[in-house]
Amino acid sequence: MYMVVDATRFSTICCFDYGNAETSGLDDGNATMEALYWGASTQWTRGGGNGPWFAADFENGMFEGDSTNVPSNTSVTGWTYATGMLKGPSGNAFGLKAGNAQSGALQTKWNGKRPAGYNPMKKQGAIVLGSGGDCCRPGGGANLSAGTFYEGAMVAGYPSDATESAVQADIIAAGYR
Repeated sequence: MYMVVDATRFSTICCFDYGNAETSGLDDGNATMEALYWGASTQWTRGGGNGPWFAADFENGMFEGDSTNVPSNTSVTGWTYATGMLKGPSGNAFGLKAGNAQSGALQTKWNGKRPAGYNPMKKQGAIVLGSGGDCCRPGGGANLSAGTFYEGAMVAGYPSDATESAVQADIIAAGYR
């Protein structure tokens, strides 16, 4: 999946997400979501620098990689618009990429195993935008997320790096200003 966001607007807490979530609106446990998070939360893990980062929200945790400190997932700063991508193949792996939505190539921020307790995935198929899967419902979590979403897509299967690069080129060609 990918999303394009305003790279200057984000929160420091859970969960400005776009992606796959629980159909019930409840927290159904670890690995019941696979959504792309944008922000500077350090509630579970942190990337390199002070954020913001693109991370994977797998429910009960947002992860910049598989451990608590992931220096390879560097802060996304200095851009007006950002592209984030999350790949979730079958098996115990996931990948994160980020890029300037106005110019340049995608950068691999993480490509490796899932955090302990998040394999196998138990995705349910609901789609969320702007909040985590168990957020913002009666009796649920508060909506503390902030962000501006411009476009995104989710696809079945596992796109190649060349396909992701072509998507990034199309995003740049759209002319975000």
